[in-house]
Amino acid sequence: MTSSFADLGVPSDLIAALARQSIIQPFPIQSATVADTLAGRDVCGKAPTGSGKTLAFGIGAVARLGGGAAQPGRPRVLVLTPTRELCAQVAGELELLASVRNRKVASFYGGVGYGPQLKALARGVDIAVACPGRLADLVQRKSLRLDRIETVVIDEADRMADMGFLPEVRRILDQTPHDRQTVLFSATLDGDIDVLVRNYQRDPVRHEYETPIEDTSGARHLFWRVASSDRVDVAAQITTHSGPTIVFCRTKFTTDRIARQLGARGIRATAIHGDRSQKQRERALQQFVDGDVDALVATDVAARGIHVDGVTAVVHFDPPADIKDYVHRSGRTARAGATGVVVSLVTPEKASAVKRLQREFGVPTGLRVPQMTELTAVLGPPPERREHRAAASSRPVHPEREHHGDGGRSGSGSVTRPGGGVARERPAGPPRHQGGARRLSRPGSGGPPSGGRRPQPAQGRRPRRPR
Repeated sequence: MTSSFADLGVPSDLIAALARQSIIQPFPIQSATVADTLAGRDVCGKAPTGSGKTLAFGIGAVARLGGGAAQPGRPRVLVLTPTRELCAQVAGELELLASVRNRKVASFYGGVGYGPQLKALARGVDIAVACPGRLADLVQRKSLRLDRIETVVIDEADRMADMGFLPEVRRILDQTPHDRQTVLFSATLDGDIDVLVRNYQRDPVRHEYETPIEDTSGARHLFWRVASSDRVDVAAQITTHSGPTIVFCRTKFTTDRIARQLGARGIRATAIHGDRSQKQRERALQQFVDGDVDALVATDVAARGIHVDGVTAVVHFDPPADIKDYVHRSGRTARAGATGVVVSLVTPEKASAVKRLQREFGVPTGLRVPQMTELTAVLGPPPERREHRAAASSRPVHPEREHHGDGGRSGSGSVTRPGGGVARERPAGPPRHQGGARRLSRPGSGGPPSGGRRPQPAQGRRPRRPR
């Protein structure tokens, strides 16, 4: 395994920028791919979410940018992502490196107005991080041209396929220069993804990094037998014992209802799902990051692309439909060697389906009676509960993520208080759980962008994790 970024040929100014973020040693996927991306090779990488892919492609993309100022509406690096949240986070990560060389990065995704994005393009953008739909709209409006693209990155290509974006991705690639560098990362490389590799990459070097989730994540997977009427109570107890928790539900309606019911049981909760506006989704995520809420109740919109440090528990309130969704959901906790718990709440009618899932996942079949002592055995004693916050947070927020409410309406950004009332958004402050504020893993937040092992926090429960 390569021991340093210098051994991979990373320029010294970028190494220094990484070091300022305490990113010293590359993760395996970075060790495998960075030298090839720096050399301009097409790269096809198989790697799971959270393995450090952003730096794996970001270092080469920034280092290979030629001289000269960015031209209006004509970026030179294009990164395609499947979700809005991932788009914003990747853009934030790349700013860490791009700012060292005075290169401009901007994100482009739907659900928000065109104004700021059009202004960014008019000023000139070197690196455009975009969702396919919004990018296609900007091209259609002739606000953006793809004729100067030097490097294209397709991130989480399998998720692109799941969401039906591949036809749009192919139309976008057809408008870029044929001599571009094409870098593709995906958790799987078969089916439609293999077609993408064969048709749009030239003699790609292939790297695979895949380790069973139970070995890489450090999560304890628990399958508890519960009555349907008891699930909310059990989910509330899990959050109380564990601290920051993501609760996954099957439907948007259920997500809103469970957030309200958790609030009635003393758990500060907020909901995030596809029917919320982009501003509401961002505010819900920010409240969870800042520790203003303890539980983020989500549909599978949050199973990928949301990277938050310090999530100690994932609750499958509704067990997922298949093993792929189970892995994606469960991967929100216990990142990069941290500890965490994944609890599936299994009602009698779901028992047979969960048994099949257990066999596919490679864990013993069967269900247990809920025991909170199992959480304590993994995570230690329940986190200290504090009713008030002592100081305002100093963590900067990416300008594109700042928002000032939505006209006083409650929604995913509102915090459900005990008794079902809705609290107005408060200034961010220290979290209610021990161990420090949760953070989005991106530059400017103090969280690690996508690589480098960091010193363990004092409590030892929630080390940083790569992207």
